[in-house]
Amino acid sequence: MGVASIAILIPIVSIIGAFIMVIYLRRYQNQERMAMIEKGVSPETFVKKEMNVSATLRFSLMLIGVGTGILLGYFLDRAYDMEEPAYFSMVFLFGGLGLGAAYVIEERKTKREG
Repeated sequence: MGVASIAILIPIVSIIGAFIMVIYLRRYQNQERMAMIEKGVSPETFVKKEMNVSATLRFSLMLIGVGTGILLGYFLDRAYDMEEPAYFSMVFLFGGLGLGAAYVIEERKTKREG
C-alpha cells in the first residue's frame, strides 16, 4: 500500500469513525434515559437547560481580540520589520483584552440582575 492510498484512506476512515461514534453515543444516551424512566426518574431532568450566554460572549470577544491582534501585528511587521514578535505579542495582548472585556461585561450583568 503506497503513501498516496494511505493519505486518501485517513480522511475517509476518520469521517466514518466520527459518524459511528455519534451513532453509538446517541444510542447509549437513549438506553440510559430509558433505564432512568423505568426506575421512575422524572423526564423533566432531560429538558435542555438555557444556553450559557457568557461562554459565547467570552469566546466571541476573545476571537475579536485575536483578529485585531493579528491585524495590528501585520501593521507593526510592515512598519518596523518586527516579524514574529509583533504577531505573537499582539495576539496575546488583544486576546487577553477581549477576555478582560468579557469579564467586565459579565460582572456588570450579574450586579444588575442580582
